[in-house]
Amino acid sequence: MQRAKLLPLIVACALFMENTDSTVIATSLPVIAKSLGEDPIALKLALTSYLVSLAVFIPISGWMADRFGARTIFRSALCVFMLGSILCAVSNSLGAFVGARFIQGMGGAMMVPVGRLVILRSVSKSEIVGALAYLTVPALVGPVVGPPLGGFITTYFDWRWIFFINIPIGLIGIVLASLFFEDIREEDVPPLDIRGFLLSSFGFASLMLGLNTGGRHLVPEAVSYACVLGGAAALLAYWFHAQRVPYPVLNLSLFRIPTFRIGVLGGSIFRTGIGAIPFLLPLMLQLGFGLDALQSGLITFVSAAGALIMKTLAKTILARFGFRRVLTFNAVVGAAFLAASGLFTPTTPHAIMLSVLLVGGCFRSLQFTGINALSYADVSNREMSSATSLSSVAQQLSLSIGVTIGAFALESTHMLHGGKALAAGDFWPAFLLVGLVSASSALWMMQLDPNAGAEVSGHVPVSARKVTAEAIAEQKPLD
Repeated sequence: MQRAKLLPLIVACALFMENTDSTVIATSLPVIAKSLGEDPIALKLALTSYLVSLAVFIPISGWMADRFGARTIFRSALCVFMLGSILCAVSNSLGAFVGARFIQGMGGAMMVPVGRLVILRSVSKSEIVGALAYLTVPALVGPVVGPPLGGFITTYFDWRWIFFINIPIGLIGIVLASLFFEDIREEDVPPLDIRGFLLSSFGFASLMLGLNTGGRHLVPEAVSYACVLGGAAALLAYWFHAQRVPYPVLNLSLFRIPTFRIGVLGGSIFRTGIGAIPFLLPLMLQLGFGLDALQSGLITFVSAAGALIMKTLAKTILARFGFRRVLTFNAVVGAAFLAASGLFTPTTPHAIMLSVLLVGGCFRSLQFTGINALSYADVSNREMSSATSLSSVAQQLSLSIGVTIGAFALESTHMLHGGKALAAGDFWPAFLLVGLVSASSALWMMQLDPNAGAEVSGHVPVSARKVTAEAIAEQKPLD
């Protein structure tokens, strides 16, 4: 029993480090941009490079653990993440910083999935629920702690220290993993789809690099266009490739399952809009409204606090109304609160900002919970690993695309206003655009069957309730 508690805590340290790091850097982006002598909008590459790296390497994390041993890969992932952190801290140019974030993403892609795999294979069935419960804590607490912590370090010390704090946590994780992890591996591991991995990784990385550079940052305009075309061609080639191999690195045939298709694709559209928040909101508060990093962090963290509140209510709401009604209605409401952030002005009372972000965080959390549950409602146990990989890749890419869209809208408005320093009035069109993108996901959710995922949500349709009531009424009393 002690082991069932200790293993999740070790993995939870890695998860806390990853979640905190992602939210810390979002708060510090304006200061980092000034230190590197770059346009703040160019720092979108620091966010998207990390997310794309996750999307590229998550699909092979399970295979590497099975082939080389879970303990070996977990410790290696911690080392790679720490190396990326150190490189971020010593970076003196945009290119070096973006490259370091990509290396961080390589470590992050291996840490948590492999750690979760260790837990599932090391504890008994009766202990799995309790063991996994420990993992939810850092996933929820990290985004709450991250913005104020990043703001405090950036305001009173130096932004580079936000990356050095990962080192002691990572070293502790390596020591504990060496002492308590078994080097679990599989005897019969299917061959890695190397060609598929190369096609998909090149496609994702090139496409997102081309979209994010846009001829203004890092590379010439011609190179940006070439990256977009080359990435799109590689992804198309992967689509044909995946239909001809027995073990594709990303199993696209899962999209034939209606609930998985709508949950992943429709959910990705909603996440696309939400993905712009960590980029747009700190820039608006600091560059548009003149707040420092700490003040900004003490406002933006409240969205994560709203997510914590909704975690206790989501199951009840889904059981009462079902997936289709909740996800359709909630997509519009959650998107409306996202767009409402664009109405903030430098004179808006902080209490109103906090209220909007808190309630918006509640609705977004409900949507994410519903989307995640719906996506796996009809997936068999045999296909669960492939479904998890494909869903994780879609999530990371949608968040990256959200940053890209938000940055494009902000950059366009900025240029229309003369291209001088970013001002408060530059941000509302970007918030409106990403809000509309998220709201459009409701069109996907409307395609769900009214009874979709009922076994998972616990929702009993009205028609079924009537039938049950009539059946009870027709029963004769026993003699």
